[in-house]
Amino acid sequence: MREIKIKRETGETKIELSLNIDGTGKSRCDTGCGFMNHMLTLFAKHGRFDLDVTCKGDVDVDYHHSIEDIGICLGRAFREALDDKMGIKRYGDIVLPMDETLIMAALDISGRGGAYISLEIPAEKVGDFDTELCKEFYIAFAREAGITLHVKQLAGENSHHIIEGSFKAVARAMRSACSIDVEARDELPSTKGILG
Repeated sequence: MREIKIKRETGETKIELSLNIDGTGKSRCDTGCGFMNHMLTLFAKHGRFDLDVTCKGDVDVDYHHSIEDIGICLGRAFREALDDKMGIKRYGDIVLPMDETLIMAALDISGRGGAYISLEIPAEKVGDFDTELCKEFYIAFAREAGITLHVKQLAGENSHHIIEGSFKAVARAMRSACSIDVEARDELPSTKGILG
């Protein structure tokens, strides 16, 4: 089983996170931000990852530190749980519809972290969540996971739908990329002999 537990404590946040890549989509998310709980819950469900995350952050300031640090922890959890990456498919992509919204997510578990996010979110807030933090989450997640991540909005008007569609799309692309290639289970999907 590809499972890991991550702890991170700074002057701004205290996070405990557990991840099972080969799960069934169960989750328990207590981040201090209702909208982020919703996004992580559907990320777990659509990726079929078991995810447990608690975050105590300086939310009296805003959600920035909490959201970024959750991205750091989730990315680190994937990187460590995937270990030597032997047998993984490596690449994942999807074009995901959600009502009027259409999101493309494509990623490469390359060992080289980079996030290329093109979302045009019309509202500054969804509930009390600052929508600009969506990009901050993906930047932290991709950097720590060591993945090249592209997320592009092809259509969409509703801010909630755009962000939710992106989380669902990234989850399903991650699920595909992390899955084991049964025909190459003992091979590393790289001519370099390393993913890093």
